[in-house]
Amino acid sequence: MRTAEIVSVGTELLLGQITDTHAPTMARILAECGIGCQRRATIGDNFERLVDALKGSLSRADILVTIGGLGPTMDDLTRDAIAAALGDDLIRNEAYESELRGWFADRGYKFAESNAKQADVPSSGRMIPNPNGTAPGLLCEKDGKVVIALPGPKGEFDPMAYGPVREFLEQLGGGVIHSRVLRVIGIGESMVEEMIRPLMDGENPTVAPYAHTGEVHLRVTARAATKAQAEKLIDPVHAAIEAILGNHLYGTDQTNLEESLVRELQKQSKTMAVAESVTGGQLAARITSVAGASQVFKGGVIAYTLEAKQSLLDVSSALLNEHGPVSKEAAIAMAEGVKKSLGSDVAIAITGNAGPTADVGDQPVGLIIIAHVDEMGARVHEHRFRGTREDIQRRATQTALTELRTSLSGPA
Repeated sequence: MRTAEIVSVGTELLLGQITDTHAPTMARILAECGIGCQRRATIGDNFERLVDALKGSLSRADILVTIGGLGPTMDDLTRDAIAAALGDDLIRNEAYESELRGWFADRGYKFAESNAKQADVPSSGRMIPNPNGTAPGLLCEKDGKVVIALPGPKGEFDPMAYGPVREFLEQLGGGVIHSRVLRVIGIGESMVEEMIRPLMDGENPTVAPYAHTGEVHLRVTARAATKAQAEKLIDPVHAAIEAILGNHLYGTDQTNLEESLVRELQKQSKTMAVAESVTGGQLAARITSVAGASQVFKGGVIAYTLEAKQSLLDVSSALLNEHGPVSKEAAIAMAEGVKKSLGSDVAIAITGNAGPTADVGDQPVGLIIIAHVDEMGARVHEHRFRGTREDIQRRATQTALTELRTSLSGPA
């Protein structure tokens, strides 16, 4: 299998002024073409460091992809660095220089002589046309190595990467590396790994876990001649994982937890409602982000104050005085209140203290209480989460969705 490395160029990336979204895109394209990306690096606008990085990549990988640094200014160093790393001369493409001058003249722009450097090409390379800009890409082949240089602006990068570059890589790679992501809830990463450990010893497909907020993802990756053949290799491993994890496995690839919950409610012809305090509507927002949620979602109530809990959810003042707003009793009463007022089959409520610093009475920061009510009665769980206010709120909605989906789909 051919290997590749990606080098992103630009001091603005190192300063955090721009987020590098192109390198992940390029890595996916390489994988889809059967080429394994083994390393990614970001180098600032320094010629010596860039040349060293490119030489290092060429010593290890079959294919080097650079992103950025192809423009006309002094800090656009990539084409010069590629020529130096390959031991090439830069040759001026006079036809393209003439085209550039015509482009500027047609638009009434003054042609700065620095623009002409965009017509320079390493002696082992050729230009990749840029339909949306003046800086062409580069494709160099020398001594069994391939160097592909792409511009940084998204409107210029995407057409090249998904067009001629991908077509070239497909011919070069001779296969695909395809992944399917399995999404798991209700158990932690270490436990998931322990449960499926025998399936992680295979070489094709490979299985690797990685943690996300409130869930675990399993990446099952296969190498094959075509995507369809890779899918066939993945299918039995997927089935084996599902047999082990049961309902803890809730979806694949882009399916998120809220979508899985909505589909389960649709399947069972049930409706739901939510009552939120500490999360301020975030749970309802996640549910209503799913297309078709209107078939099952009755609505939600944000009851942040004591008065709102009393007036909107019919939580009694006596209960709140005795147990407080952050209590199991209050959470159950909130869920029962919204279920009754909106006429849903199931209801879920969240209350708690997300901080960041102040405790609520004797209730510590990070305490979250989630209750849900259905025809079987009320169930309530207490949780302790750490992190920022936003972290705690996100974990609260994730846990609420997990608990309700688990209740609907049955034990794993």
